[in-house]
Amino acid sequence: MRHWWKALGIALLLAVVGFGLGVDLAPALVHVDRDRIAPGPVELRITTYRTVLSPDAPPQVWISNDGQRVCATRVAVNDPTHLTASVDVPAGLRADLTHLVVLPAGGDTLALLDAFWTEGRGDGIADSPCPPAAGRAQAPGFRFPNRSLLTESIRNLFFHVPMWFTMMLLMTISVVMSLRHLRTGSLDHDGAALAAVHVGLLFAVLGLITGSIWARVTWGGWWTSDTKLNGAAVTTLVYAAYLVLRGSVSDPHKAARLAAVYNIFAYVLMMVFLMVLPRLSDSLHPGNGGNPAFNQYDLDDRLRLVFYPAVLGWMLLGTWAWTLARRLDRLQRLHDHA
Repeated sequence: MRHWWKALGIALLLAVVGFGLGVDLAPALVHVDRDRIAPGPVELRITTYRTVLSPDAPPQVWISNDGQRVCATRVAVNDPTHLTASVDVPAGLRADLTHLVVLPAGGDTLALLDAFWTEGRGDGIADSPCPPAAGRAQAPGFRFPNRSLLTESIRNLFFHVPMWFTMMLLMTISVVMSLRHLRTGSLDHDGAALAAVHVGLLFAVLGLITGSIWARVTWGGWWTSDTKLNGAAVTTLVYAAYLVLRGSVSDPHKAARLAAVYNIFAYVLMMVFLMVLPRLSDSLHPGNGGNPAFNQYDLDDRLRLVFYPAVLGWMLLGTWAWTLARRLDRLQRLHDHA
């Protein structure tokens, strides 16, 4: 079966779309109405996501400060995702930052880390046990992690990142074909390089679109003046200039040779803009400018279970598209010589 890898690519992407969009996110704490707590009674209005809270079975709520726990004295469930908790904050908590923890009846423990700045610190207090929550714990099942800030947009990991990987694969194919053209003078190799750039640019545009959508959700703007984002846009323009350059020369052999030389410089610039400069300067993008890469701070194998097949699936689809574009280029040259 010669085309098994094409079937594999399609099967992987269908599975990625199905799992990536169909699997639920885990419940999470997403907001509390204050960011400071001081000794004395405090009322907290808490917002959760994808929970099914019930007034008949209120969750446990406590604050945690350097291992010291203070339980809520009253918990009222307003609706499935909102609750109000009263906490009598004692004087003497040790650490500057205090976590907020909610344990729904029969659910997972939800934590909002470093939720409050702590005032009135001291040498510590005695830990207080909380009354058990009603209901029995249930197996959580397979769900994606719910990261504050990312929330549902975390699914874009299966599309945005693999598209850039695929773009870089295609540009690598293109520069290899350009080198082969410079060595042999074959227009077929030049056509293969051109086809790879065409398909690679398509994936670059898709990567820019999905990245812009992700930036809007997480950073609040469609585009920011970030080294990584600007580098991706400049890289796309560099390869667009490749098409303009070769189109400006009428002689096919001269155009192919000139484009091949330019392609080598374009590939080097791509590596500099996407892999080198973002790591040497401040950047909001994960994995650059001192920010941890997505897979380093996430540490969740459930995402990797879909992400790695997504990378392979998009690369196989991109390679398939390149073979089709290369075939079209050959047909076009045969037509021109007919």
